[in-house]
Amino acid sequence: MRCLFLMRIIPAAAVAAIVAWPALAAQGDDPDWPCIQRKVPELSLGQIWTGAELPPTAADWSKDAAISQLVTDLSARRLPLPEAQQKIRAFAESLSEGEREQRMTMLVQGLFDHMNRERSDVVAGIARYAHAQRDMAAVLRQEASAVDTLRAKPGADPQELARRNDRLVFQTRVFQERAQSLSFVCEVPTLIEQRLYALARSIAETLGER
Repeated sequence: MRCLFLMRIIPAAAVAAIVAWPALAAQGDDPDWPCIQRKVPELSLGQIWTGAELPPTAADWSKDAAISQLVTDLSARRLPLPEAQQKIRAFAESLSEGEREQRMTMLVQGLFDHMNRERSDVVAGIARYAHAQRDMAAVLRQEASAVDTLRAKPGADPQELARRNDRLVFQTRVFQERAQSLSFVCEVPTLIEQRLYALARSIAETLGER
């Protein structure tokens, strides 16, 4: 009796969970954007740098081996922000008065280019992930409907019904786990943006100390 009861309620519960998926998306024109945060594919330098306009030489940051390595180190979120900020201060102090502004502005440009690209890749990945979730939701809705139809069919094979019901339950659990993971991933673009702003502010402070 308990098994029959569960087989009656699981498909309905699965459908309820699945159809709630689109409601998680933020308002906007992109149906594949599932996050509450507004979709901003790319940042502008002005959003994170409030100092003077960067000189043309800043664009050559990738030609400077020390700055390229520093960009890689500082942008890695596994490096705690206070340690990253200390690295910035130590690098600035190692520079002569004549080269400090040029190389520190190169560091600003390098961090922006690197982290903005990383952030854009994450945003694109979220959209692809969400699109796959929508496709999966459609398949699960169809399967739930098929299971309900089979259940209502006189003389339906109980073993076949149990097998398809169990598969639907498993696939729905996978769907829900992926949706929970997506909630965390939606925070990543904001985390990158916040870290980039904090690093740029630290660089501005070193230039202000001159």
